[in-house]
Amino acid sequence: VQLQASGGGLVQAGGSLRLSCVVSGRTFSSYSVGWFRQPPGKEREFVAAIRWSGGDTYYRDSVKGRFTISRDNAKNTVYLQMNSLKPEDTAVYYCAATTRDWALTDILNYDYWGQGTQVTVSS
Repeated sequence: VQLQASGGGLVQAGGSLRLSCVVSGRTFSSYSVGWFRQPPGKEREFVAAIRWSGGDTYYRDSVKGRFTISRDNAKNTVYLQMNSLKPEDTAVYYCAATTRDWALTDILNYDYWGQGTQVTVSS
C-alpha cells in the first residue's frame, strides 16, 4: 500500500487549503485513513480520520469546525479541507492508512504512511 499526500503550501491566516491523499496498492474502500501533523520541534499528532466502514469522522478538538475530512472511493483519495487556518496549524501533514476501524485517533494504529506535505500559515 502506498500513500501520496499533496496540496500543502504557504497561506495567510484565515485562508484555506485542501490536502489530498491518494492510496494505491489494495482495495481502497477497506482502509480507514487518518491525517496527522508534526509542528516544528514537536511530536506528530492526530488531526482527523475517516472510518472505512460507515464513513464516521473524527477530529482533534482544535480543528473541529474548521477542517473537514472526506473520501472519494472512486478516486482512491481522501481529502482534508482546511479553512480558517491559523499560524498554529503550521506543520508537516501526513496521511496514514489502517485496515482497522477502531482507535483511529491513535498514531500507533496505522500501518502505512505517506510522505509529508508542508503547510505554513503566516500571521
